[in-house]
Amino acid sequence: MIFGGNEINGITCSAAKKTKVSVTHSKKLREVVEDDITFREVDTDGLLLPYNNALVISLSVLDFKIKCVLVDPGSSANIIQWRVLEQAKLNGSIILATKLLAGFNLGSVTTRWENLLPTNAEGVLKTTLFEVVEGDIGYNIIFGRPWLHDIKDVPSIYHQLLNSPTPEGVKQIRGDQPVAREMNTFSISNSKGKEHAA
Repeated sequence: MIFGGNEINGITCSAAKKTKVSVTHSKKLREVVEDDITFREVDTDGLLLPYNNALVISLSVLDFKIKCVLVDPGSSANIIQWRVLEQAKLNGSIILATKLLAGFNLGSVTTRWENLLPTNAEGVLKTTLFEVVEGDIGYNIIFGRPWLHDIKDVPSIYHQLLNSPTPEGVKQIRGDQPVAREMNTFSISNSKGKEHAA
């Protein structure tokens, strides 16, 4: 779980704790999609068993297909690696901004940049604010609650699906289970190596 980064609903986390929140539902939300967002047991067909994989997807940022994207509803920041921006030549719109991400890679990381980039998840377009991180974080992008809230996506780790409400109905993005398994194996082997080095 990563804390820090973007503001949620236009206010900082500390201000949000002091704010009384009241929720009302407008008819506009119901106009977005007529269907309920549901997950069914049949949605697990074809998954490699047994599994407890993270939800890892692929999507487009500008015209570039980015693989190894972690969907993490526990994180309060959207994160992209600096090397991904360089490789895709997306570092032209970097914004100087220093932020502390706590709980990141079992510690804290200070970011120095942000970047606003258009994302396309199966036809759901959204300009997304990313915290830019130097060094290897394992995943090319980590999407947290800000992105999920903005596009009103509902993830299911168990079903390895991300459901998105759209005017055309609910669209699904299937998780890339082999990549998630590979990342899990890499993470476990790295942690074992660090234990032996100590």
